[in-house]
Amino acid sequence: MILNILFIIAGVFLVLWGADRMTDGAVSIAQRLNIPQIVIGLTIVAMGTSMPEFCVSLVSALKGTPDLAVGNVVGSNIFNVLLIVGVAALVAPMIISRSTVKKDIPWAVFSAIILSAMCLDHDISRIDALILTIGIIAFMIYTLRAAKKGEVEQEEGEKKDYKPIVAVGLVLLGMACLIFGSNLFVDAATKVAQELHVSEGVIGLTIVAGGTSLPELATSVVAARKGQSAIAIGNVIGSNVFNTLMIVGVTGLICPMQIEGITPIDLAVMTISIALLWFFSYTKFTVERWEGALLTLIFTGYMAWLISNVI
Repeated sequence: MILNILFIIAGVFLVLWGADRMTDGAVSIAQRLNIPQIVIGLTIVAMGTSMPEFCVSLVSALKGTPDLAVGNVVGSNIFNVLLIVGVAALVAPMIISRSTVKKDIPWAVFSAIILSAMCLDHDISRIDALILTIGIIAFMIYTLRAAKKGEVEQEEGEKKDYKPIVAVGLVLLGMACLIFGSNLFVDAATKVAQELHVSEGVIGLTIVAGGTSLPELATSVVAARKGQSAIAIGNVIGSNVFNTLMIVGVTGLICPMQIEGITPIDLAVMTISIALLWFFSYTKFTVERWEGALLTLIFTGYMAWLISNVI
């Protein structure tokens, strides 16, 4: 048990570190090809932050543990909205940009509703996956067009200036770490679930989702303290859209999934949480401290409910 827990920790570290290295290398290559910074931010960087969840979910599905794959996505979305936004708003009220409220959050609400509806029959077919994949393509086209019109608030990211051979090496090293770390993580998490007699869905909703969401939590709390919450919360919500549409979509196209351990309550918490955040931010474009406290309280209650069903 202890060894498997150490493997889980090591797997999380490798996946997160690998995603960073791969993203750095890809950004450097894109910059050398004179791809505009805003396009890099909206595509490579955005997808890079979702790579840990994607690799873990894909490996889980391929290894015959689809509940772990979908639980990772549902759990990550819940962590993002309830815990990350909630705790960050407790630290300091979070200002949300108009583009996030008007564009990103509605997409996140829509994608959560679609995924929940697809999961009700306990099956993600290739047709379902194709619909989700078309959704992420449409989201990217819409976002890029909005960016060209100046409707998306962006800040210049840090320049990654590596020699071409170093950049390619970083991409390959990052991919290797993602693949190895994901396999290590999934195998260890599955064994822990078996030893504790806990469903793979619960492991995905808690340990796996929490591990892959830690970087966003740290980043958002620091950003809130520095008064830079608009970008941070935009990345969190954008991550939800990528998680739902890209990860489940691409994973389902490669490997259709039969889902048993994800309950309607899990799906309802995911959908209601993002809808609640939209309600909080719609009029004043701010998440106040008391609203952050409510989101955190809902998260605590949900985790308590999951644990109570295990014990």
